[in-house]
Amino acid sequence: MKRTKTIVFVAIAVCAIAFAKFTVLGTEDEADPVFGIKIYPGYRDWKFISVAREDGNVNDLRVILGNETAIKAYREGTLPFPDGSVIARIAWKSTPSEENNKVFGRAQSYVPCEAPEWYLQFMVKDTKKYGATGGWGFAQFTKDGKPADVAKHQTCFACHEPIKVRDFVFTQYAH
Repeated sequence: MKRTKTIVFVAIAVCAIAFAKFTVLGTEDEADPVFGIKIYPGYRDWKFISVAREDGNVNDLRVILGNETAIKAYREGTLPFPDGSVIARIAWKSTPSEENNKVFGRAQSYVPCEAPEWYLQFMVKDTKKYGATGGWGFAQFTKDGKPADVAKHQTCFACHEPIKVRDFVFTQYAH
């Protein structure tokens, strides 16, 4: 009887964990269709690297985070980044803040859009696995955890290729 209770408890715990994982991401843990990268658990707890704002067609606010391997490389100025480095970018579509700009007397304040339209990207350093793309794998996910399509992923390396001198990484460390 005691063994049956233990088995039932373990089964319930496994189901609860699986359900929690599903509801947090909004989808099953899908990998991107080109590089096979999945969303890294706990990425929002990684250390801060920098922030940026992109205008034009991109029009977003973004925060850049890194795992311990990437942070160590940034702090030590190590290039190329070592295998195991992972850089995450969380980006939100931005809009001018009319309320803030009234206070400032001019357009200078930007905030995430009211209905947050955001996406998540990863750069993963693995020189053997991603040798054809400078040693980096790339992934982009929508706010509901779904990977972007093949066409979107095929544009990543071409965009990063001009910054080869910094190991294909745009973001510099904000000390």
